[in-house]
Amino acid sequence: MKLTPEQIDRLYQFTRQHYVEWYDLQTELVDHLANAIEQQWQENPKISFEDALQVEFKKFGIFGFMEVIKEKQIALGKKYKKFVWNELVQFFTIPKIIFTLLLTLLFYYLFHLLFSKDLLSAFHLLIAFIGFIFAFRINSKYQKYKKEKGKVWYLEEMIKNYSFMLFFGYLPFQLGNSLLRLDFNSDGIIGFMVFFTVIFYLCLFIIVFEIPSKAEDYLKETYPEYALENVN
Repeated sequence: MKLTPEQIDRLYQFTRQHYVEWYDLQTELVDHLANAIEQQWQENPKISFEDALQVEFKKFGIFGFMEVIKEKQIALGKKYKKFVWNELVQFFTIPKIIFTLLLTLLFYYLFHLLFSKDLLSAFHLLIAFIGFIFAFRINSKYQKYKKEKGKVWYLEEMIKNYSFMLFFGYLPFQLGNSLLRLDFNSDGIIGFMVFFTVIFYLCLFIIVFEIPSKAEDYLKETYPEYALENVN
C-alpha cells in the first residue's frame, strides 16, 4: 500500500508545522516518514494514515524533529559545501589561472602608477559602498523569491550566505586599508592587496553568478520537485 499524493502533501505540511524550514530537509524527512508509514501498513493494514503518522512522530522523542533536523542539516551542509568547493576549484582552469595572474599584474601597475593614497582610500570606500548595495539587492531578491515560490532550499540559502560572508569578511580589509592608510609605496603591500582583491572578487563572481546556475541543475537532479516548481 502506497501513500497518495495528498498524503505526501500532508507530510510536507506536517514537517512545516514542526519548524522544518528548508524544502530539501523536508523532503528527507518526508521520505523517511512515508517509508515508515508504508511499513506500518504492511504490519497493520487497518491503521489510519494520521494514526500511523503520529506513531512515527512519537519515535522522534519529546523534541520532535529537532535532533534529526540538526543531523540532516549537518549532513546536507557537508554535501552542499563539497558541491560549492568543487565548483570553485573547477572554475580555476589553467586559462583562468593565467587570466587571474594577468589581471593581478594589470591592477598592480594601475595601483602602483596611477593611484595616490587618497584616491586608493576613496576607491576602497566606494567599492565597499557598492558591495553593500549589491548585498542588499541580493537579499531583497532572495526574499522575494522565497515569497513567490513558498519554498526555501537549504543549498540556495547556503549560497546566499556565502556571498554575504565573502563580502562582509572582506569589508574590514577594505576599510582597514582606507582608515589605517597603509604604506602603498611598498611593492609588497600593493602586490598582496591587489592579488587578494582580485581573488576575492573572482570568488564573489563565481558564488553569485556561476554557482547558482549549477546549483539549479544539481537540485533538479537530486530533487525532481525542484524541476517541477521552476517550470515557467
